[in-house]
Amino acid sequence: MNTAALREQIQRARQHEAETGQLRHSLETRLPHLHPAIAVPDNDAHAVLKNFVTAYIEHVPDLLDAAHSVAIEAGIEDRIKPVLRIASQFFSSPPAIMQGHEGLAGLLDEAYLAHRLVEEVNDLYIRHLGQPLIPSDSTVANVIAHQLIGESFANQLDQAVHLALSEMLDEDSFAQESVQAYRERLSNPGTEAAWRRWPCLSMQLGVGLELDGLQA
Repeated sequence: MNTAALREQIQRARQHEAETGQLRHSLETRLPHLHPAIAVPDNDAHAVLKNFVTAYIEHVPDLLDAAHSVAIEAGIEDRIKPVLRIASQFFSSPPAIMQGHEGLAGLLDEAYLAHRLVEEVNDLYIRHLGQPLIPSDSTVANVIAHQLIGESFANQLDQAVHLALSEMLDEDSFAQESVQAYRERLSNPGTEAAWRRWPCLSMQLGVGLELDGLQA
């Protein structure tokens, strides 16, 4: 999996942010309207959110590299490659609804698409096979990113994810004779050990959810 182009794209976006402060201004505008369940330190909220967004974006190529390496090691590359290709294309060729978005603020949208794709694929694999395809838990981070992007547009991005999945995976995908053998490889201890060597979004980014606030 060649993620060098994605990393160069992220680096250009970071330079754009250094020159324009576009993401910082966007976060300043959105911060007062975030759901109270999103817990951000009061003393430096803007910096914490900016660091969160940057880490969330930069995690995408790390996740794709990790997934590809584990897929090869576990013998499941044929199953995982379509997912990685679509996630990568969300960066390199984003949907038309994202035209005009640039810098880190724009890449937040694209990173959200990639992370949500992985999350939805994992849900499908858990339902059909009892194991996630890519055991990276980004659920909380995706909820926070959804809020930072804004409810209306984030919902449009969710629809783009659902459309991509409908063209890639259907019920027949899980009804093949090879599924049982694949399930066994997916739950192999070697696969689990390989994943532990790679980063995931369980890292502490300084932003979390307070469940009591989420239920309010």
